[in-house]
Amino acid sequence: MSEVLVVVDAVDGAIRKPTLELLALAKKLGDPSAVYFGANDSAVTDKLKAYGAEKIYVVDDAEIKGYLVAPKAEALQQLVEQASPTAVLVVSSYEGKEIAGRLAIKIDSGVITDAVDIEDGGVATQSVFAGNFTVKGKVTKGTPIITVKPNSASPEETAGAGTVEEFAATISDAAKTAKIVASQPRKATGRPELTEAAIVVSGGRGTGGDFDAVEGLADALGAAVGASRAAVDSGWKPHSFQVGQTGKTVSPQLYVANGISGAIQHRAGMQTSKTIVAVNKDEEAPIFELVDFGVVGDLHKVLPAVTDEVTKRKG
Repeated sequence: MSEVLVVVDAVDGAIRKPTLELLALAKKLGDPSAVYFGANDSAVTDKLKAYGAEKIYVVDDAEIKGYLVAPKAEALQQLVEQASPTAVLVVSSYEGKEIAGRLAIKIDSGVITDAVDIEDGGVATQSVFAGNFTVKGKVTKGTPIITVKPNSASPEETAGAGTVEEFAATISDAAKTAKIVASQPRKATGRPELTEAAIVVSGGRGTGGDFDAVEGLADALGAAVGASRAAVDSGWKPHSFQVGQTGKTVSPQLYVANGISGAIQHRAGMQTSKTIVAVNKDEEAPIFELVDFGVVGDLHKVLPAVTDEVTKRKG
């Protein structure tokens, strides 16, 4: 079978779960080959092998780290030209989508973004028009490049051959014109990353700025905390918490919306969630048209009761 390149999403050598999901999807199209930007690290390669990577390209990142995405796209172009893969799969993050777009131009191929599933033959399922329609599409020109939303598949711990091949890319000066001059690590909250979390608990205008009940339930469930645009615009949470068309798109197994009316802007960022629960005092709130389960009530009373029950059952 032909290779399917999977671009590894990792931070300081720690492979993120969406990469393992991509390896599972890649098996539908061919033999998964992981592309890791960094030094040859047995901990990294062993994990990729354990989740099905038949081949692992370790790309020396000496000329790549410290710059924005252009060098990675250039390195991938050279690897695609060498390996002639069936497809290239990338995590659908801000960086991943920019890499995919740049790579598509470089190799004159079509690109599909924000896929939630991939079938045999490279047919991708997408949620489009602010999540109101589900469509299927296929790249008809060049090597298909597909970005996939986190939580779209389940990782499969099935070992591959894991053959390691070091790849030295030649990076042009033109690709190094945007350099990172400073960075600051995000403060650790102990909660999962919003776009990768299996459970997300969000709060909106109905919180009145008091997110204690929302955060309490999130911590009891091991969930990430999100916020609506109204909550962010009010200064109650930073923009990095925003779920919606102008924020982050999430697709968890469970999404709990609290005090959120359900405007189309917010729905666009969360309505591909597998199960949706809403708590709102207004029984006419648009969010109730979308949910699997709804509670009409004051979130400041409902959520603490739910949190207590969750804690009791965990104990």
